[in-house]
Amino acid sequence: MDKLLNGNVPIYVQIMDAVKHSIVSGELKPGDKIMSVREMASHFGVNPNTIQRALLELEREGLLAAERAQGRYVAADENAIENLRKVMAEDAVKRFKDEMQALGYGPDEIEKFWR
Repeated sequence: MDKLLNGNVPIYVQIMDAVKHSIVSGELKPGDKIMSVREMASHFGVNPNTIQRALLELEREGLLAAERAQGRYVAADENAIENLRKVMAEDAVKRFKDEMQALGYGPDEIEKFWR
């Protein structure tokens, strides 16, 4: 997982995004155990409570599962992972299009970049 930080986005959201990216990219696969809260806090250089908040949100979204005294694992729901992958891809395309328009490119010019 890549380190952070973007001052415009809450840290826990950035951590969630980093974990999500690791899941959809295949770096973390269904059933893989993720780092402990303490390990992640050290890795990202943040308070463990911030990590805990991010991981609880990811559990609520169905991307992680916790096993008592065992840690957290990437959920086995491959449909949820594929749906997240599609949403993230759509967001990336929208950001690209918006940035290109901000640079003054028109629709035809933007389309040329895809080819």
